[in-house]
Amino acid sequence: MGGPAFAQFRLDISGVGATQIPVAVAPFRGEGVGNLALSSVVRADLERSGVFRTLAPAQALDERSLLPQQELRSAGADALLAGSMARLADGTFDVRYKLWDVVRGQEHLARATTVLPGDLRLAAHRIADEIFQKLTGDRGVFATRIAYVTKSGRQFQLHITDADGEGGQVALTSGEPIISPAWSPNGRELAYVSFETQKAVVWVQDVMTGKRSQIANFRGSNSAPAWAPSGRELAVTLSRDGPAQLYVIGRDGGTPRRLTSSSAIDTEPVFTPDGRLVYFVSDRGGGPQIYRVPAAGGAVERVTFTGSYNISPAISPDGAVLTYVARQGSTFRVTTMDLASGTLQTLTDTNDDESPSFAPNGRMLLYASRAQGRDVLMTTTLDGKIKTRLLASGIDMREPAWGPFGR
Repeated sequence: MGGPAFAQFRLDISGVGATQIPVAVAPFRGEGVGNLALSSVVRADLERSGVFRTLAPAQALDERSLLPQQELRSAGADALLAGSMARLADGTFDVRYKLWDVVRGQEHLARATTVLPGDLRLAAHRIADEIFQKLTGDRGVFATRIAYVTKSGRQFQLHITDADGEGGQVALTSGEPIISPAWSPNGRELAYVSFETQKAVVWVQDVMTGKRSQIANFRGSNSAPAWAPSGRELAVTLSRDGPAQLYVIGRDGGTPRRLTSSSAIDTEPVFTPDGRLVYFVSDRGGGPQIYRVPAAGGAVERVTFTGSYNISPAISPDGAVLTYVARQGSTFRVTTMDLASGTLQTLTDTNDDESPSFAPNGRMLLYASRAQGRDVLMTTTLDGKIKTRLLASGIDMREPAWGPFGR
């Protein structure tokens, strides 16, 4: 793994959700000593989810304060987060916080933890995750990670950062393109395609150590890796025997097993969470559409019929929703399909969307788009009402992939 990624991001949040939980987030007492405002990170996380609307309490509060219930109810808050942080003699930080149910006047939770200086941002994300789970019943994703590729001049870099785009490290730097990063189910490895040997080769890299190995370097092109839920195999696209087709190959390489056989181009595979099916893109019907095939091989079934150009499939963690990029006239927009009903929804109003990826709790999508002449990363809620742009000045960002729970 390379050194820290110094590009700083800021969040540009737009849209209003239909229903949002109002949460008062107080500045943590002493949070300035760590050069990081914990409360600001928590607030940005909650707002980005689309589920919460944050408020600023009128008075200074911490975890020892008496709950100003009437004042907070008058301000419209349903919950309150307040806490403190202090630097200890060994350089670590003592972080304490409470979450109150303002409506009932009761504590939701109280925590005290010791945090290393380099983990303060992660600690803030984990606090936001606790709030999310306590108030929604669903697991939060703020402490998860994302991978993406940047292009600056002729240099390409594979980045791994927090889910908000901050912090993180550079996993690979190359003068040749890097594409299609894909997280292993346990979050310990990334598969990707690198052109560093002047051809497309699929690599797998350990996220912690940086150790990597080629798993697909056959004649022709090797591309579009996708992990099976077991983590023991990947689906890849190979042109070793003619047109690009789907194959399944072991985590450590070896002889691939052919999954599709057509005279068309079959690519961009993705497994369903139960590992039984592989969705993919094929032009076997004349234009690119999304199909599926049993992971063990068998009959191919077409999935998308609306529009003449549908690519980049991804499946929600519960297996219920398909997302993909659909061409609508001259625009390319993130679309979802409820796989039970077939209901379609266009989530974005931008023109050049790419590479949608589900959050591990299935409640948000990460994707790439174009804004002000740059490739940027965006998130959206599944109703399309809250969108967030992660901005990095002067750097094109593309090929995003949202990692699993755990790190």
